[in-house]
Amino acid sequence: MLISSWESVTFVFWMDKQQGVRRRFFFLFITVLVFILCITVRTPRTGRIIPPPHRAPYACPLQISERSITPLNNTKHLLVSAYMDQRVNGLDVRIIGIFKRDSIRKLHCVFCCAGQLSSTTPGTILQHSDNFGFPYVTTDVMCQIPQNCNATHVNLLTQPGKVRLVDQPWLPIRNKRSNGKEKEKLPFNFTVCISNLFGNYNNVLQVAQTMEMYRLLGVDRVVIYNTSCGPDLDRLLQIYSKEGFVEMVPWPIDQHLNPSPGWLFSQSGGDVHYFGQLTTLNECIYRSMDRSRYVLLNDIDEIIMPYKHNNLTSLMDVLQQQHPNTGVYLIENHIFPKKHFEPSGRFHLPQWNGVPGVNILEHIYREDPDSQSYHPHKMIVQPRLVEWTSVHEVLKSSGQQLKVPMDVCRVIHVRVALRGSLTLKQLNEDKRLWDFQEKLIPSVDKALRRAGLLPS
Repeated sequence: MLISSWESVTFVFWMDKQQGVRRRFFFLFITVLVFILCITVRTPRTGRIIPPPHRAPYACPLQISERSITPLNNTKHLLVSAYMDQRVNGLDVRIIGIFKRDSIRKLHCVFCCAGQLSSTTPGTILQHSDNFGFPYVTTDVMCQIPQNCNATHVNLLTQPGKVRLVDQPWLPIRNKRSNGKEKEKLPFNFTVCISNLFGNYNNVLQVAQTMEMYRLLGVDRVVIYNTSCGPDLDRLLQIYSKEGFVEMVPWPIDQHLNPSPGWLFSQSGGDVHYFGQLTTLNECIYRSMDRSRYVLLNDIDEIIMPYKHNNLTSLMDVLQQQHPNTGVYLIENHIFPKKHFEPSGRFHLPQWNGVPGVNILEHIYREDPDSQSYHPHKMIVQPRLVEWTSVHEVLKSSGQQLKVPMDVCRVIHVRVALRGSLTLKQLNEDKRLWDFQEKLIPSVDKALRRAGLLPS
């Protein structure tokens, strides 16, 4: 009986232990089930069971450049912009840059094809022929787009097999008109390209007069590359920008190079000619190629002035009819020394006394060019016929060039005298600007008021 009782006790103890295990297991099961239900209820349904995959390693572009000057990794070169340009046989895209002449090596083009990385193609490097002795020169890299690639962005590599572009911003490809759209009317007839503002330039009154004179002559858009300008001029240009008449392009060339304020390296030193003027002139031609019929290449204190027509449209219609194969029109530059004033003072207007800058209506005496020395021109060009330009002449173009007679059109350039030895009697009286004074003066007043530079 004693053994039997002990066995019974043992059996009961074992049964109690098993029931305890089952209870703990059951409690654990219930806890897990409640936890799963809570997670399911609290997590919003997105329709996706599998989380979205990470971006493919060959997707592009990773980073798009929004700057007007972009350093090229592992080189001493600077990239500016990229444009579709199929005028060179077998090549599709032109990348405009500023390259150090003594360190140019082979480069390879890579494209973003609707979000996917392309294979590389060799880049054709073309140095512009004008550099005026400076270490840096305007340089184009021509690229061929691979087959079946809808290219939206482009980049350059120093080695074709190593595509590491995480830190190298992509350049968007501009001027991507289709063949059908090329036949459509361009939005602008005339664009003026101004390069470059630097040294806190603040010649407000002359700029306002020049801008309003452009409007009267039929200019649609003025593109200005700005390194620095004075506070008053900045206020004026901001007003024009908001109105859509001026397009300001930031040009921080001084953050990347030591730009020269002169045009010749042997005289002024520095890294690049005249704050990169040659590059900005070429960039402006390509910027305007698919939106403007004509581009005027002149400085901010110059006006390309018709003398036998009241506006640029009439002038160019006649010149195009007379010279249908011409793509470049050379306009003589004539200096109006600012030290000589019109004696009556009729345009010495009191409301302009507090506005900084030159009053071009007061300067009516014009120098004759020195026939014994080189006489520079400024230009009106058809941008689609131009490949390269310098300051006073086009370097590569597919059309003919024409020197426009000075009695038809010439540049009014009010500045320091070029031939300072000439007396007032040796100068020519030229009052062409006065023909526009009735509309010009109130337009200038309105512009200055909008900028807060004249009292309301």
